[in-house]
Amino acid sequence: MRIRFLASLFAAALVAAATAPAAAAPSDWVTPPKKLPHVQSGNPKHNLDFLFGALKVAPDDVTAKAIEERIWANWVATRSDTTTILMSRARTALEQHDIDLTIKLLDAVIKIKPNYIEAWNELATVYYMKKDYGHALADIREVLRREPRHFGALSGLGMILQDIGDDKQALEVYRRALAVYPRLQRIPELVKELQDKVEGRDI
Repeated sequence: MRIRFLASLFAAALVAAATAPAAAAPSDWVTPPKKLPHVQSGNPKHNLDFLFGALKVAPDDVTAKAIEERIWANWVATRSDTTTILMSRARTALEQHDIDLTIKLLDAVIKIKPNYIEAWNELATVYYMKKDYGHALADIREVLRREPRHFGALSGLGMILQDIGDDKQALEVYRRALAVYPRLQRIPELVKELQDKVEGRDI
């Protein structure tokens, strides 16, 4: 993701956020499943490059979902007791609707482990819930800098772009997400809707 591209969205995002009420993350927002498989870091079949290759050619939705869960398991794995505890507390705080505490805990994780992309991703989700698009975009940028294939962050970026009225860029981002994960749920329908809106229907 180009930094200049995201930076150009901040002004529009801040204007959109100024009058928007806080809300829960919608069902379309891609989040990790509650239960994830155990991933052995030394197993080549659990390597992210291998998994993303398999994800592109998954023959059906069930297979794709199983691969998706392994990818999330890689992303979510903290490999640090302190990070695990802080992430667990952040998720508990979010479940209790304590947004400010959630943000503080995720910020603490990022200070300890700045390359842990799932802290950035969850922080983007929380800021989206607050309709703070400026912060959400900044956090998505950090995710995509570290993992350009992060279909969750790409989907979130597309949703923000739609919310601020940039349907053309949203369509481009959703297509990028589908290039990574062709069977990503709900996104094909959004692409179809935006394609009709932005590019017009075929005659």
